[in-house]
Amino acid sequence: MPIRRDPIESLLMNRGVAPSIIVAAQEQAERAQIDVVEGLSLSKGIEKPLLTRAIAEQHGLAYLETIDMERVDVDLVRRISLTLARDQGVLPLWIEGEQLHVAIAGPRSLAGLDDLRVLFDRPVHGWMVDADTLKEATNKAFDKATRSASEVMSEIDDDVGSQEGQSDLKLAEDLIDDPNQAPIIRFVNSLFSESIKDRASDIHIEPFEKELSVRFRIDGVLYEKVKPPPRLQASIVSRIKIMAGLNIAEKRIPQDGRIRTRMAGREIDVRVSSMPVRHGERVVMRLLEKGNVFDLSRVGMGTEIVTKFRKLIHLPHGIILVCGPTGSGKTTTLYSALAEINSPDKNILTIEDPIEYEMRGIGQTQVNPKIDLTFASVLRAHLRQDPDVILVGETRDRETAANAIQASLTGHLVFSTIHTNDSPTAFTRLIDMGIEPFLVSSSLVAILAQRLARRLCPDCKEFYQPTDEELREINIPRARLHNGGLWRAVGCGNCNQKGYRGRSGIYELLIVSDAIRAKVNAGSDAGAVKKLAIAEGMRTLRDDGLDKAIAGETSLDEVLRVTKEESV
Repeated sequence: MPIRRDPIESLLMNRGVAPSIIVAAQEQAERAQIDVVEGLSLSKGIEKPLLTRAIAEQHGLAYLETIDMERVDVDLVRRISLTLARDQGVLPLWIEGEQLHVAIAGPRSLAGLDDLRVLFDRPVHGWMVDADTLKEATNKAFDKATRSASEVMSEIDDDVGSQEGQSDLKLAEDLIDDPNQAPIIRFVNSLFSESIKDRASDIHIEPFEKELSVRFRIDGVLYEKVKPPPRLQASIVSRIKIMAGLNIAEKRIPQDGRIRTRMAGREIDVRVSSMPVRHGERVVMRLLEKGNVFDLSRVGMGTEIVTKFRKLIHLPHGIILVCGPTGSGKTTTLYSALAEINSPDKNILTIEDPIEYEMRGIGQTQVNPKIDLTFASVLRAHLRQDPDVILVGETRDRETAANAIQASLTGHLVFSTIHTNDSPTAFTRLIDMGIEPFLVSSSLVAILAQRLARRLCPDCKEFYQPTDEELREINIPRARLHNGGLWRAVGCGNCNQKGYRGRSGIYELLIVSDAIRAKVNAGSDAGAVKKLAIAEGMRTLRDDGLDKAIAGETSLDEVLRVTKEESV
């Protein structure tokens, strides 16, 4: 005798949903030629948890509002693939008695319960959960279930690649088809997943005479993660080169490639660089998460600086330079500025090497010196594309600088980066490139110098009273401190015992005034320009960093570390 189920519409009306809303959803489903349940899920008048409860009741299943991730058994999760979990809409949760408890997102996942019943060879109890809740829990569960690189390395059999000459793979097929290489694939995958967990920006694989080192750069500092046996170096590098589309047979020259992958629901773009060294090939991978939101209010600028900078980026013409060493966050600041001014009435073009993030509504060009597609040549071409705003990834030479200045003087707003330690030195660098001082001073409207300082972990940072000698060294009166003290790093489980979690920018904004233009035209050095800028109200990198240390965002040690050139 078939089971009699109440219509979903009746169950929803019993829960207080107005008949008019249900009728409208039915009509929408009919017009779109979709299932009634799908039509109901698209209705704005029906809350998703309410619909899920009704579906669960209709199919005689229990409803679970939230999933306790602490209770989820990762060993059960490891027994199925992420693809199966997503395609079938199922997630093994825990075993209670003899029963396997499983979360599912809807009626279509009922077949997946049968698959798990066979796979685990035990009775299954299904819990209906909201689709968004299941998706988030699935990503977290598989992220949690991923083994660390050191755990995977300990599982690799000692015989893998142990024979002389066997570890040097010649063809891509060897790595893919040879079952002995499966542990290498797992190890490389674990490196990626662990680096995402640790918020690493780079992975370094470095061969030495008697060891192989894998290090992660986390919050700007390198930490050693694992030391695989040196004999596995060729296999690990070959696996990475295959993933990046590089030539594994070529080991004599540097190669650059890219890996696009998805980890726990997050799209990751990996820039791969291989370099021949004395004992093999050195590989460095830069991890870029796609879908990043760029926002000037989130980069760490103080209220005064962000207010001034926002006015500057809306100017109709001129050059705004961002300076600092590699890895100081210049690209993020510029992308955030472009995101703020990006609108349908502006034509924004960029010249980059390489394009790190894709931005909707902006024309992005990657340079390629092999075919004479340089910063200077692309900039000349961009001027014929009717731009309003141009981003030049880096001002490296006289030709690029001259073209950028020409663009600014002909009515375009130009953003660019330059490698100098502070704002005033940017004038000197451009003049050293061969640009006339009057052209430099008349085209530049502002220079922003920046660094990235590590944020103190909010869970373990410690308040302390600095000594009078420490305060004299940084020229801060104790009265300026909150309760006479500062905060310092300690270390806990939430920050991997480092004391820091995440980074924030510290800034120095030099706005080019008439007096500064006169100084530059007169050939004054960077020191004289800096003194005048400070007299006009510019706060140095050290000043901005100390403000953040006093506010408890970072430590005094960290500020001194990233601004140490100011004390030289």
